[in-house]
Amino acid sequence: MLTCNRRCRTYGAVGPKATDYDSVGTQVPRSLISLDMDIQKQKISVALLSVASNCTLVILKLITGILTGSISILSEAAHSSMDLIASIIAFFAVRISARRPDAEHPFGHGKVEDISALAEALLIVIAAVWIVVEAVNKIIAPQPLETIDWGIAVMLLSVVANIVVSQLLFTVGKRTDSPALIADAWHLRTDVWTSAGVMVALAIIWVGARLFPQINLTWIDPAAAILVAILILRAAFTLTMGAIKDLIDTSPPAHELYWLSNYLESWYPTVRSIHRIRTRKSGAARFIDLHIVVDPAMTVSDSHEITEKMTAAVREKLSGADLTVHTEPCDGQCKKACTSGCMLPSEERRAIQQSASAAVKKTGQAI
Repeated sequence: MLTCNRRCRTYGAVGPKATDYDSVGTQVPRSLISLDMDIQKQKISVALLSVASNCTLVILKLITGILTGSISILSEAAHSSMDLIASIIAFFAVRISARRPDAEHPFGHGKVEDISALAEALLIVIAAVWIVVEAVNKIIAPQPLETIDWGIAVMLLSVVANIVVSQLLFTVGKRTDSPALIADAWHLRTDVWTSAGVMVALAIIWVGARLFPQINLTWIDPAAAILVAILILRAAFTLTMGAIKDLIDTSPPAHELYWLSNYLESWYPTVRSIHRIRTRKSGAARFIDLHIVVDPAMTVSDSHEITEKMTAAVREKLSGADLTVHTEPCDGQCKKACTSGCMLPSEERRAIQQSASAAVKKTGQAI
């Protein structure tokens, strides 16, 4: 009697998968289980650091903006407030996306990070629009600036802090392929641009007031705010497009597809055709399914070993990848999809087709 263990009973005959079970007993691929705990802790730690940094900067900029009367500093406070909201969203997105797949979410929760990235991009747009509106009002009704030196000091602190935190977010986000952390990093990087722009504008006004007291340079403050708002909108567009691509299941980057194509082709002549390759991303996870065509005389065990080796190689190269392989016999039918990925020389392909045709005729005559 054949006995099927729990690992054997997986998502149908889709090739080998190291599996695990969720809290309700549903079997799921282990590659979809939450990321390595050390990596996950690192992601959460940098997300918390971003929250703490933004909270501090919001308070400092708000107090300084009120004391100096600088619209650009108040705009920076608004921008940092958006950064704070974005960092909080990123923090929760990172935690939720790491949850185990369950009966309602068999492919995991990776899309939460993509949704988070889109929400953060929209927050950047809102901040930019608010900055432009307030800057225009300041140009129409200018007001004198006070304690500019404090404003310059706070902006310098903001630049340094955001460079450090954003670089940490970029490093961890790229290493773990986390859309939420990368989006949060872009939030802080745009804050570096805006803070630097405001700092330069305030410095020009401060120096100008001492060297050329007869010239009114307060217009530089709102003008700088508008300029940095344009930079913010550019970053928001890049973030939005990236988030939308992942949400609508756009293929992974070209270099990943190039590696995958070359690797699969290296299986010739054991594998005769590879076709119907489909790939998509969900947060840091990648889902790949494809069809392979092998010698019809190959045993199930041998074909299983091929898919197992393919799966291991792909997961090693593309962290978090889940590979589904459908195996077909090279029976000489040469359907359009199979032919599109056929690696056999034309002469050998014709020989197989002729052999298959002759076998069919022979079977018909026997009947």
